[in-house]
Amino acid sequence: MLTTLLIVIPIGGTLALWLDPWRNTRRACWFAVLLAVAEVGLWIGGVAAFDFGSPGLQLHQRTVWFADLDVSYAVGLYDWSLWLVGLTVIVTAAAVAYGFRANRQRPGVYLSLLLLLEGATVGVFTAQDLLLFYVFFEAMMIPLYVLIGGWGGPGRLGATLKFVLYTLAGSLLMLIAIIAFGLEQGTFDLAKLGSSSSTWIFLGFLAAFAVKAPLFPFHGWLPDAYREAPPEVTAVLSGVISKTAAYGLLRIVIPHFPDPVSDWRVTVLALASIGLVYGSLLAFRAPDIRGVIAYSSLAQMCLIVIGLFAVNDSGLDGALLQMVNHGFVSASLFLLAGTVEARAGTGQLKLLGGMARGRPVLASLLLTTGVIALAVPGSTAFAGEFLVLNGIFARGWGWAVVGAVAIVLAAMYVLRLISAVLHRDVGSAVHGHARDLRLVEVGILAPLVAALLFLSAWPASITDHAFGGKPAATVSAQFKE
Repeated sequence: MLTTLLIVIPIGGTLALWLDPWRNTRRACWFAVLLAVAEVGLWIGGVAAFDFGSPGLQLHQRTVWFADLDVSYAVGLYDWSLWLVGLTVIVTAAAVAYGFRANRQRPGVYLSLLLLLEGATVGVFTAQDLLLFYVFFEAMMIPLYVLIGGWGGPGRLGATLKFVLYTLAGSLLMLIAIIAFGLEQGTFDLAKLGSSSSTWIFLGFLAAFAVKAPLFPFHGWLPDAYREAPPEVTAVLSGVISKTAAYGLLRIVIPHFPDPVSDWRVTVLALASIGLVYGSLLAFRAPDIRGVIAYSSLAQMCLIVIGLFAVNDSGLDGALLQMVNHGFVSASLFLLAGTVEARAGTGQLKLLGGMARGRPVLASLLLTTGVIALAVPGSTAFAGEFLVLNGIFARGWGWAVVGAVAIVLAAMYVLRLISAVLHRDVGSAVHGHARDLRLVEVGILAPLVAALLFLSAWPASITDHAFGGKPAATVSAQFKE
């Protein structure tokens, strides 16, 4: 029942905001914020009730919809998917609070769409039926289209159109793959699905998840969407929504298509390696804050895919840890980018500079997040990237070399970003009277940075409490029990 509540509460809040006449008042905004915070509290209750020593499905519920096709409302949590739900609720709570603070037009409607997005995303991470997974996967897109197209920047219509076309193509491929796979297996229940050797079904799933992540060369929608969407929407899109694609690879593709995964591993690793270096180079050359973060997200998702397709203990553990790491890092940086843009009126790096002077809180939060992002030893990002490189080294030292080069490039573009915003000479767009972060803004950002500091001190809180404490490579067998 708790898992269902995690899905229903934000969706129910969305309906309440749509139907109530006070949907565009401050009271509606407070209602949305309280629901988002309550969702975090409910997740914490789920963590307390979870048995991390068991590798099986927990907190589950199943109701048959169509017995003939074995289609059901089936939801539940594995220990590792629990962390992805936690990432979702924490980042969304910060995004809702930021949206309230930013005073968006039609705030009740705006925040209700963020809640709908949250409920659908939690549904993706908890669905245990393929058709239900698809329903939630598509439901995520509806609020995203409206949020980008209705509240985005000057180029929002073009960005939304490109986003729709890319995701629609991927969604159609996945629907075909789901129907074919379900009919082949005689069930849509993920717990009952066996292995398939069909390359075409495998490629249908792979293409859909590659678009959503996004991965090279399916990333064409990324620059415009990340730049034009409001900062809090981009924080959720980059920090959380991209992880649904990595989740799909880990939950569906890797355990149920072992032969195609083996056959296509080199191709996927080659594309991910190209994307890793390509994204890092573009991030280093990007002229604006959001561009740096957007292309770094492309690179990080490619690194996560490299860890997943290593298909061994170290690679899978590192990929899972890096999913959570990147989610918090990316969300924090995009929200910080929003605060900088609000003060300077621009995100262009050549017009910024010297913002550390008189703004110690802004400087401290940006520097802390940036240092973790560049994976200094002792940070949680270092732990995640080390595990991924260790895992892929077992598949070939060349892949590990590419990963190591990209990590060096990551340090360069993160340092460039920090220097361009905080140091150098004061830019023409930076006004001396622009204030430091206010208490509300600190309250929004502090939990995200605190989560990164906690994981830096104890990354084993995820890696040692995932996959039931068993080797990560047994995840495939676990899903078929």
